[in-house]
Amino acid sequence: MSARPTLPWTGVLLAIVSGIVMLASGADWLLSLAIVVIWIASLWLMQPPPVAPIRQSDGMKITRDSMRELIEHSGLPLMLLDRNRILIANSAARKALGSHVVGQDARVALRHPAAVELLDRTGSGSATIAGLTGPKSVWRMSRYSVDGRYWMVELLNRTAEADISRAHTDFVANASHELRTPLAAIIGYIETLADGGDTIDAEQRQRFLQIVLKEARRLQSLVDDLMSLSRVEAEKHDLPAERLELNGAVAQAARDAGSPESKARVQIVKASVPLYIKGDRQQIEQLVRNLVDNALKYGDADKPVSVAITPNDKGFAQVTVTDQGAGIPAEHIPHLTRRFYRIDPGRSRAAGGTGLGLAIVKHIVERHRGRLDIASKQGQGTTITVRFPLIGEED
Repeated sequence: MSARPTLPWTGVLLAIVSGIVMLASGADWLLSLAIVVIWIASLWLMQPPPVAPIRQSDGMKITRDSMRELIEHSGLPLMLLDRNRILIANSAARKALGSHVVGQDARVALRHPAAVELLDRTGSGSATIAGLTGPKSVWRMSRYSVDGRYWMVELLNRTAEADISRAHTDFVANASHELRTPLAAIIGYIETLADGGDTIDAEQRQRFLQIVLKEARRLQSLVDDLMSLSRVEAEKHDLPAERLELNGAVAQAARDAGSPESKARVQIVKASVPLYIKGDRQQIEQLVRNLVDNALKYGDADKPVSVAITPNDKGFAQVTVTDQGAGIPAEHIPHLTRRFYRIDPGRSRAAGGTGLGLAIVKHIVERHRGRLDIASKQGQGTTITVRFPLIGEED
């Protein structure tokens, strides 16, 4: 049996005292009694309805306090509603929506048409709601009946999944565009050669063939980088187990980078002591080649590219690649590790860049639990620094 509302006895006492004062002041006793009775009746009627037990099973009552304790530490945002009024919001719900929502009408607290529509339904249900807690947020909201009066609302954050889906869609679109460009050039020139037959002179034919060869090699580089990126992403949560001496791996990769004509510009400075890390030798060499290739392509063709391997005083081995080129505008630096991001697409394609080199570098650094920093000043060049955690010689 549910408890009945109790009178606020302080208010009742105040009503009686007021009636006595009225009688003492000469007021009619019937009028004084009527006012006291009306006052007490209004106090009775204004009492909020009692909070009934949420559910009763085998004689055990689940009260609001026990329900609060039950859901408070759940990782999912959960809210208990009395019809549409929010009685309880656990810590995850208060963090997502704000602590002020407790006691509010859920339709006012959520302020989203899709959420309001779900709350106004007669039965249980679910809905995907975009923009519930922010412009790019995506939530799955579910509403379950506890009994005829109470409802449980569950929120599941799907924002990360939506971001991954958008990134995948963008990646496929960009990759398709990048693959289509050299393919279109190859097909166009081959068709021209096939249709022209003997009418095309030897010099022009040779020029067309050189363009086809260049575009085919560009296509091959793009496919190789896409495969490399796929492998690195698949392994990025697996910490390398190989013990690797960094001086030798970095120096060898730096010597292998670039074209035969540009190799002479690379200046390598090794650390004076061996530096050991947990590393995948193939990926570390790929990282260094990508950085040195970029420095040679976009740095000043008449100035050297410096590759330095040093320890620092925070337990890291540090690889620094510096060019003396035109530099990078500051607004582009945060975006350089995005796939297919280019400051100057025309210049990048002309230099043979795929737009994936620094994206691969970023994922390799993440797999090795390292840090990547890019610093540049226009007119002074660019310095890219990669840091890897050092291990002892016996580890």
